[in-house]
Amino acid sequence: MSRCTIPPISRRHFLQGATLTASTAWTSTVLGQKLLAQEINDAEKMRASGASASISVETLRRNSNVLLGSGGNIAVLSGRDGKLLVDAGFATSQKQISGVLDQINIDPVRHLISTHWHFDHTDGNEWVHEAGATIIGHENTRVRFSARQEIPEFNGIFPPSPLGARPTVLFSNEKSLEVNGETLQLQHYAPAHSDSDISVRFLQANILHTGDTWFNGVYPFIDYHNGGSLDGMLAASARNLQMSNSQTLIVPGHGPVGNKMQLAEYDSMLRDVRDKVASLKKQGRSIQETIAACPSSIYDAKWGVGLVPSAAFVALVYAGVR
Repeated sequence: MSRCTIPPISRRHFLQGATLTASTAWTSTVLGQKLLAQEINDAEKMRASGASASISVETLRRNSNVLLGSGGNIAVLSGRDGKLLVDAGFATSQKQISGVLDQINIDPVRHLISTHWHFDHTDGNEWVHEAGATIIGHENTRVRFSARQEIPEFNGIFPPSPLGARPTVLFSNEKSLEVNGETLQLQHYAPAHSDSDISVRFLQANILHTGDTWFNGVYPFIDYHNGGSLDGMLAASARNLQMSNSQTLIVPGHGPVGNKMQLAEYDSMLRDVRDKVASLKKQGRSIQETIAACPSSIYDAKWGVGLVPSAAFVALVYAGVR
């Protein structure tokens, strides 16, 4: 089977999809099962992988570092106010993450910012809170944590989170913090990767943490089932570019720390694939025909090697095109 084809979808499922293109239900039930339900993408297997994850640390600027290797990327700001973390990775990596934090310095953990509610970024919230951190996040993150959630594409079912894992310092649109001599600016995105995404800017250090509105070097996942939006991803990408300059260090939700040039390359790719898929869809092409046309082919060798393979990415774009 070529990389541009998918397993057959029944006529019943296809007709359901044709009438629910703007609906999250179609994307979650059909595309999730047929295109993203791969063994490597199972939520519990992803969480279990954290137990053996190797955590690497990269020094950024002004007492800041980033930890990579367990779920989403974790930014760390150290100083007299105690460590501030942006995201917490998998709980199963607690031992490794704690060890790396101790290697950075002996500052206690006092603050944790959640970029959105997804488990690969917040699974460790409870132990970080127990270590002494106050959790800060968007109000939608607490709403999501307070009830049972699903991510069908990853076979993920999540019961309400423990109280200790939920953010207690909430905001709606934006919030500023002064921590360790750094001004942190937190801003909510319109629904993009999910409905709870925020950016975190370190103003003095010129660092931007985008959460999962940017996947550096791989195709992104859009969680339509939980409020995500293709248009929102495009808008978030434009805003990330606007907030950056040639000297900005940009921490993506996944992938290596990057810069504005790499972010612009991602933005261009996303818009080009969107335009090609939109053209095919306007012509009346089905999702299967659109995938078979390989609208992402010039990008697949570079971008199709991550969590979301090329056919699944095209399907996600198709679902989000109006």
